[in-house]
Amino acid sequence: MEHRDITPDQVALRPAAQVMRLARMGSFHQSRLSFMRILLRRLSAERWRFTTPLFDINARGEGTAVYTAHGPDRSYSLVAFAHDLPADQRSDRVIATAWDATFALFDGIPTEADITRLRANVPLQEAGRITAAELSLSRANRSVRLWEHVVSALAGGAQPDAAMITDVGYLMRTTAVYGSGKFGAADRAATCARPEFQAPFQIEMLNVFLIRAFVMDLVEHMARLRAPETAVPLEPALRRRFGIGNSTGLGMAPYLLNHPALLNNWIAARETALARVRALPSATPEDTAAFATLIKRAQIHAEDWRSEHPAQIAKLADLRADLGALETRLTALPLTGAAPWNALWLWAEGALSLEGQEALAALMLEPHGALVDDLSAGMACEEADHWRIDGAMTCDTLRAVVDDIYDWALKTDWSDPATQARVWYVSEAKLEPRLGPRWDEPLAPYEQPLCPGRDAALMRADLEGADGTVAAFLMAHPEHRHIVRRAQIAAKLPYAEIRDNTIGEDMLPIDMLRAKLSFFGACHFDPRSDRWVRITMFQHAPFPSEIAAGGAADDWTYPPLGHA
Repeated sequence: MEHRDITPDQVALRPAAQVMRLARMGSFHQSRLSFMRILLRRLSAERWRFTTPLFDINARGEGTAVYTAHGPDRSYSLVAFAHDLPADQRSDRVIATAWDATFALFDGIPTEADITRLRANVPLQEAGRITAAELSLSRANRSVRLWEHVVSALAGGAQPDAAMITDVGYLMRTTAVYGSGKFGAADRAATCARPEFQAPFQIEMLNVFLIRAFVMDLVEHMARLRAPETAVPLEPALRRRFGIGNSTGLGMAPYLLNHPALLNNWIAARETALARVRALPSATPEDTAAFATLIKRAQIHAEDWRSEHPAQIAKLADLRADLGALETRLTALPLTGAAPWNALWLWAEGALSLEGQEALAALMLEPHGALVDDLSAGMACEEADHWRIDGAMTCDTLRAVVDDIYDWALKTDWSDPATQARVWYVSEAKLEPRLGPRWDEPLAPYEQPLCPGRDAALMRADLEGADGTVAAFLMAHPEHRHIVRRAQIAAKLPYAEIRDNTIGEDMLPIDMLRAKLSFFGACHFDPRSDRWVRITMFQHAPFPSEIAAGGAADDWTYPPLGHA
């Protein structure tokens, strides 16, 4: 399929005022433009090789392993340290000090001296230090419900219970994957020019992809050591059902506010992809058949998705109902006639919930990789290019920008205590973002500038009657520098700003977490509160050996038909 630019008279991109609302962002799903998908497509296209030069782990699950990915120009090695952690020490909380496994992604192939150095530091995580030779630092804990069940079943010559695997979805879950200069690791500036890392978060996604391979090898290894004469490996199709779990908390939520230009590029790529598909004049029989199959697979995925959180239970009910309605609609009105994808989308905007609409947006991209995958090249961002304030802009122009982008904020009654009920601040103990009650604790002096709406309204009040340049205005009102910068960025990059109150009483941080995690490629969002969530990564994905053998790298995010 040829690449075609989409012009506004064909299908306009959805407006930011529609897309950048928290309730909609909190309904995003993984797609072809998610970072896990981008990674595996590259690994496959470039025929990366994978080796395990070291796997020295005892029957208690203690020891060291090294997994190396060999690309066209460079190699990267996951150095894994397995630990025998007592159950009473296992915790997902960021204050934990011990884990079942700890990892570093090494830039190249480590020597024995490198492994010795890492062994003294990586298991300590925040209390240790790594160097610019390492690209990321991470840790993981075993699933309490599933780990022993799988080891015991395999040791006894049987396969584990498929229903339990479906219910949990992973054998280990990461509780942090650090990169970009944390604790001494290489800064992104040192690697962003490498083709394999130009797309966002490719280092972290490679880290988790190799962790998954290690975890599956480890559970089979422990079963063999427990019962060498009877142990069996996992059946390949069952093995694929295991992803890597992840527990993500409030610390991730401010990321989208702190990186407006990067956020714009992510959303713009996704919206452009949707517009390209909607603008197609017809649907081929092959794409129509593939899409019908995808709907059935998405229904299996939705049925496999479990949550005990009331908000997510309601969203899951909407999703399942919407997928059923979508299947019914396609049966009654197949993808025929002029612009059938656009007709389907316009129907969905009136017939489906936000959850169903955003699931459909992702599903519509799936048969059209040749049309949309190139957009991944524009998802990174040199954010410093957007930091400079344009002091020559006139106050009249700035007023017009604010009135356009922050119109919702100018209509908000900021004197109502409910609209400013929360305060974003940074914990002194852990240097992590936190969200506290404004009116119950003296937090205001520590507030972070993470409420653009309120701050834009305050600036707009001071702009009333001002003339001259923005530079002169900021000389008189330097407290508005940060929001002037944001407004000028959003004037150029329409999806840079969340169009919602981020400190209101009814704001759910989980919406920001889910938006970011959907771009990672996460599935099975399971909130444990409104500010932390469990997810699954790389579930059903091929393993490194399958990628190296030329296996399919991009048709794995929805369970196959016949999955039960």
